[in-house]
Amino acid sequence: MPRFVFRYNETVRVIRRFNTGIPYLMETILNISEIVSDPAIRGGQPIIAGTRLRVSDIVAYYVYAGRTPEELAVGFSLELGQVHAALAYYHLHKTEIDAEMRANADEAEKWMNEAAKQGRLIRFE
Repeated sequence: MPRFVFRYNETVRVIRRFNTGIPYLMETILNISEIVSDPAIRGGQPIIAGTRLRVSDIVAYYVYAGRTPEELAVGFSLELGQVHAALAYYHLHKTEIDAEMRANADEAEKWMNEAAKQGRLIRFE
């Protein structure tokens, strides 16, 4: 009898034949563990494992600055797979990440206006 050894982050699903209930296929679902969330790091926002870099940080450079995944990997000292994992996570959770980025932009605008009122904002034109 074959013995299967699975890592902690893998799931096995048995597909059964229609109407018979006899197993005919076992597939292993591999979870990508490059994206994590920890309430103690960045308020629990999704980050790249082993870093404090948020998925939304990578996405902002990709979407708004037009950076390629290769440029992001070099610029942030990441593996290319980590960048692609962040972008995949974004596409699977687009609504939530877009809302997070809008909230971040609103917060930044609020602080810029406050600094401008206090005369502490220097703008370079």
